[in-house]
Amino acid sequence: MSQPETLDLAPLDEVIDEFAGKSGALIPILQRAQDIFGYLPPEVLKHIAERTRTPLSQVYGVVTFYAQFYLTRRGKYIIRQCDGTACHVRGAAKIIDAVERELGIRAGETSPDYKYTFEVVYCLGSCGLSPVAVINDKVHGRLTPEQMIRTIRELK
Repeated sequence: MSQPETLDLAPLDEVIDEFAGKSGALIPILQRAQDIFGYLPPEVLKHIAERTRTPLSQVYGVVTFYAQFYLTRRGKYIIRQCDGTACHVRGAAKIIDAVERELGIRAGETSPDYKYTFEVVYCLGSCGLSPVAVINDKVHGRLTPEQMIRTIRELK
């Protein structure tokens, strides 16, 4: 059994200090914490609760309410495949199947090596490029399953 990762909370303390005394600071603190750590592990949430004198239950309530926050570690590459109407009609389901086979994970999961997180979303706002995916904020449009697999294999 491996040892749990020890997190350096110093950068988080700088963020909390920056927002000291400001009302409504919990969400921006959580956003910045997630930027630092890639997700919001329990140790980080407890530290934020203690330092901001916010009940831990309230911190968890905010984190679980907003879809932008993640409680589990995510991959280096975040792959979001659209399966909205335009993308679905143009073959997104075949792309989803191909990606799941290639990565050995299902939509909504992260690979065991934390290299990939694969998500299916229902609109990326680029219907003219359908089927479309976003990989780490880069848009890939007019995809075929083969193009998507080639793109994933080229990630470093």
